[in-house]
Amino acid sequence: MTDRMETTRRGALGAMTVGALVATGALPVAAQAARKTFVLVHGAWHGGWCWRRVSDLLEKKGHKVFTPTMTGLGACSHLISKDVNLTTHITDIKNFIKWEILSDIVLVGHSYAGIIISGVAEELHGKISSIVFLDAFMPENGDSLAEKAAPAFRDAIANAINRGDVSLKAPPAAAFGVAEADRAWVDGKCTPQPISTYTEKAVYTGGRDKVAKKTYIRAKGYASPAFDAALAKTKADASWKTHEMTSGHDAMVIQPQELTELLLQAV
Repeated sequence: MTDRMETTRRGALGAMTVGALVATGALPVAAQAARKTFVLVHGAWHGGWCWRRVSDLLEKKGHKVFTPTMTGLGACSHLISKDVNLTTHITDIKNFIKWEILSDIVLVGHSYAGIIISGVAEELHGKISSIVFLDAFMPENGDSLAEKAAPAFRDAIANAINRGDVSLKAPPAAAFGVAEADRAWVDGKCTPQPISTYTEKAVYTGGRDKVAKKTYIRAKGYASPAFDAALAKTKADASWKTHEMTSGHDAMVIQPQELTELLLQAV
């Protein structure tokens, strides 16, 4: 069963469970009204699998959760090619929202997916009630990930392009702050990132700013000037909420309980 199929199945089962609770009166009226729909978008090299701990916690609280996997990654890694780029991944998430007929969603993007959810909000901001950037890039118009990344990472991208590589291999899970007990799992699930996702320039005209609720969460256990700058920018804007975690970069793996609590504050 693919990540996409599992995501849809788990979302449907979660909805059926909550529906049964509502029908029997086991779920309080206030809880019924507070039930939200979360779309959790993974970062580079990852897949929908990385959200399992957080999605389980949210579903136990009665929320509907979707964790789509983008083209060329995770369960869809067999679709990788030089043609997979930012537009591909933005379209993946837009189409997922459209085909699942979702609205009033909490859209969460981790790391690279900050660029993706910004692109999604360009068209679908009316379907997003809250947007959350988790240790994520916040692109301006014309930015590319290759330009925003740290110098050593920019060099790795340039070298891969010069070699004609289709993708860039994932760093070890330890680099993301993942605990030793989870490293084999994360390393075994991460797959190469399509190279064109680093080089295509973002098209941004302010869609994310039209979302009513906006949150930036910084995982301070991971060094990143780009994410520090994004935190400072959002802190200075009264329309944003900001939070800081002690976690390393893969906060959904490292501190799922703490992250879940912050996501619930963002709704």
